[in-house]
Amino acid sequence: MEKKLFQAESKRLLEMMIHSIYSNKEIFLRELISNSSDAIDKIYYRALTDDALTFNQDDYYIKLSIDKENRKLKVEDTGIGMTKEELEENLGTIAQSGSLAFKNENELKDGHDIIGQFGVGFYSAFMVADQVTVISKALGSEEAYKWESSGADGYTIEPTTKETVGTEIILTIKENTEEENYDEFLEEYRIQSIIKKYSDFIRYPIKMDVTESKLKEGTEDEYEEVKEEKTLNSMVPIWRKNKSELTDEDYENFYAEKRYGFDKPLAHIHTSVDGAIRYNAILYIPEKMPFDYYSKEFEKGLELYSSGVLIMEKCPELLPDYFSFVKGMVDSEDLSLNISREILQQDRQLKRIANNIEKKIKSELQSMLKNDREKYETFYEAFGRQLKFGVYSDYGMHKDVLQDLLMFSSSKENKLVTLDEYVSRMPEEQKYIYYASGDSIARIEKLPQTEVLREKGYEILYFTEDVDEFAIKMLMNYKEKEFRSVASGDLGLEDQEQKEKEASEETEDNKELFKALKEILSGKVKDVRASKRLRSHPVCLSTDGEITIEMEKILQAMPDNQNVQAEKILEINTNHEVFQSLKSAFETDKDKLNLYTNLLYNQALLIEGLPVQDPVEFTNDICKVMV
Repeated sequence: MEKKLFQAESKRLLEMMIHSIYSNKEIFLRELISNSSDAIDKIYYRALTDDALTFNQDDYYIKLSIDKENRKLKVEDTGIGMTKEELEENLGTIAQSGSLAFKNENELKDGHDIIGQFGVGFYSAFMVADQVTVISKALGSEEAYKWESSGADGYTIEPTTKETVGTEIILTIKENTEEENYDEFLEEYRIQSIIKKYSDFIRYPIKMDVTESKLKEGTEDEYEEVKEEKTLNSMVPIWRKNKSELTDEDYENFYAEKRYGFDKPLAHIHTSVDGAIRYNAILYIPEKMPFDYYSKEFEKGLELYSSGVLIMEKCPELLPDYFSFVKGMVDSEDLSLNISREILQQDRQLKRIANNIEKKIKSELQSMLKNDREKYETFYEAFGRQLKFGVYSDYGMHKDVLQDLLMFSSSKENKLVTLDEYVSRMPEEQKYIYYASGDSIARIEKLPQTEVLREKGYEILYFTEDVDEFAIKMLMNYKEKEFRSVASGDLGLEDQEQKEKEASEETEDNKELFKALKEILSGKVKDVRASKRLRSHPVCLSTDGEITIEMEKILQAMPDNQNVQAEKILEINTNHEVFQSLKSAFETDKDKLNLYTNLLYNQALLIEGLPVQDPVEFTNDICKVMV
């Protein structure tokens, strides 16, 4: 018997596995059960292609045995088994997955799902065991082999005897320590609870001899303990169970078991449809965004089953892009197993399921918004951006689906508000839904352009994400109320006409001055005007046309920007003392007028978060004013 060493990388990974990768030690049993289920699935798949082999599901099972005295826990299966080479390849190299390789080679389109990996998951056994022994006899082989390891030091493989095809994994459970109680993994009730928690829907029976107290034969009140073999799992997929039988914990366990995410879902949707199209679905709305959500590596889609058989691990056609954060599965009896994936993607039934799922997701989100605001805001913090992208994409095709789900920060409340909430409290005379854009709420609140609206008590929505204004431009209006930027030339205020008249008269009275200012800023602004919106501030920028200053900043930051510019208007508060300084300079000192004009323009740029074109000149100008 020759002792072999793990590869250096494998040894390091095994040490990590034992000490840190899994924080919850009970997970080891889930991994071993999944591997056993895989091994039986492989025989099932072999039977599909080998006429000499018949698959009678009643002959296949997983058996657990506890030997408390010798601290042994055994997991035995009647699966396909492993040859000596497979033992060495799959167990001698950590993270080498026999199941994954089998799946890739055979492209299981109509077979059972290979749910585990004889690789990293298998080594979770060392979290609870001092020694792991694997005895396996492969299908079609006369020989059996024993693989044994006590951890990172290495392993041995030697011939052994085994009458039946399959694999036995024997764990020698560690002794208790001050921090850890390993005895629990030798207790029947604990093993039963772990199986129920993680492996209840495994399609093959998981059996164990369970101790029960029974009335002693021939007596009326004497009881004795007897061992009886029991099946620990229901073998009924969770999605086929009655919703009334299931708890939130059951759904959360299924979420974790299927590795949909490392968080806890905020909500689940369990739907069963039995009509023109029949299907079961369990959908989850996650709490947190996956780390790769906005990367090209992220794949959206739901697991797609037909009569319990996995067809696609991720079926993107079942989810629109704006709901791509949803996780879960769909099982339909109306999808043919032998059609190709390309045809399946265009299948009419699939499209009908997708339409129904979209409605279910929207309904769940609306219900969450109405009945559990805090939970919805947690969701929106993670995925609100995606909803906004959905409004903007495809030329606004989906805006009617998504507009009632949107939320923005507001000047009225220090929290998110919906468009419906905004419109419902608009004063009768208010014509538009007002918004202001900026890098942060703190910066927006200081914008001079908001003064006149605050003075009238009108609510302003705060747009702080780059997609916000683009989405609103696509939305155009909500409940027949147009959106209007605080920097817009026309704010639609009741006294606007009077203000415009006053501003026009002021501009006319100082026609030559404004003409001079415009010439000084030639090429930088479209026009210089007397402001009708400023109260305490001396200057601000507004825009003409569809492109706002915030949109310009975003477009300019793009790699392939076309130098898109907003049509900027420099507005000057003619009631501010600064304007008197401008008038005086215009009459007596043209150099000082030039200095003041450039200073005011650069101040307006800084207020908007735009870069000053020549910082050195700007600082020199400030120095000139100070001396």
